[in-house]
Amino acid sequence: MKNITIRQLQIFSVAATHLSFARAAEELHLTHAAISLQIKQLEEVSNSALFDRIGKRVYLTDAGEVLLGHARRILALLIDADESLTALKGLKGGRVSVAVTSTAEYFAPGLLAEFRKRLPDVWVRLLVDNRGEVARLLEANEVDMAIMGRPPVDMDAEAVNFAPHPFAIVCCAGHVLNGKSGLIVSDIVKEPMIVREIGSGTRSAMEEFFRLRAIEPNIVMEMGSNEAIKQAVVAGLGISFLSQHTLGLELSVGRLAVLQIEGASVMRRWFIVRHKHKRLTPALAAFWNFVLEFAPDYLEKLAHPEMLKVERLPSPQSRLD
Repeated sequence: MKNITIRQLQIFSVAATHLSFARAAEELHLTHAAISLQIKQLEEVSNSALFDRIGKRVYLTDAGEVLLGHARRILALLIDADESLTALKGLKGGRVSVAVTSTAEYFAPGLLAEFRKRLPDVWVRLLVDNRGEVARLLEANEVDMAIMGRPPVDMDAEAVNFAPHPFAIVCCAGHVLNGKSGLIVSDIVKEPMIVREIGSGTRSAMEEFFRLRAIEPNIVMEMGSNEAIKQAVVAGLGISFLSQHTLGLELSVGRLAVLQIEGASVMRRWFIVRHKHKRLTPALAAFWNFVLEFAPDYLEKLAHPEMLKVERLPSPQSRLD
C-alpha cells in the first residue's frame, strides 16, 4: 500500500462516490481511459479488486468499501493540513468549499459573487446536490459548510438559521384560478400537481402542508429539478408547490403566478451548517459571518420580485398586435 498516490485516492474516491467512471472523468476533467488506468493501478498496488463490473455498471467490493473509508479520511486530513497552513497567512490565499441543496442554487451564486467582491483573494468552491448528498459531504469533511433548508439530524452539526424560506402554490399566468380571491385549499384538490422527488426539502414541505389538512394532492408528475417543474407549469401542465426563492424571474415577467389560497402560507428557514468540530479558518469565518449579515436582505428581494428591477415582458397577445 505504500506506493499508492494521493491522486489515485482522489480518483478512486470520486469514482466510488458516483459509482461511475464516466461521472468521475467529467468531474475531474480526465478521460474515461485515464480513470480506468488509475483504478487498475490502484487495484494492482493494493492487491485487491475494488469494483465489480456487471454489465455497464460498477459496484464497490468489500475491499473497495474499506479503502473508500480510509481514502476519505486521508483526503480530509490533507484538506485540514492545507487549511491550517492557509490560516497562518490570514485571508490571503484562503479557501472556502460550500455545498448547497438544489433549491439554494438560485441564490448561492449571487452570495458568492458578492463575497468575492469583498474578498477577491479567497478561492471559493460551490457544489450543488440533493439534501442527502450535501449532508454526506459535510459528514465526510469534503466541504467546509453547507446551506440547506433542514440541517442533518444525525450529525454533530452547528446550524444557524439566517433567513425565512417561504413556499407557495404556483400556476401559469393563464390558469383559470389565477387572480381569484377567496380560494381555499380544497379548491385545488383536483388540479394536476407537478412535484419534486421524494426526499427533497420541497417535497417534504409540500407533504407536510397537505397532511396537516388531510388532503391528498392530485400528483401527475414528479421531477428532480425546480427548473423543469417551473417550465412545465408555465406550459400549463399543472400547478406546483415551490420555494418562492426559485420564482423571482418567472414571477417578475408574468410567466408564473402565486395562487392566493387562504391558509396556504408555508414558512420554513434557511440554515448555514458546519460540523461542530470543523475549525474555522479566517476565510471560513469570514464567509460564515458574511452569509449571516448579507443573505437575509438578499433573499427577501428574491422572495418578493416587485423589489427587483426586472423589465416585464410583453404578453404573447401584445407581441402579436
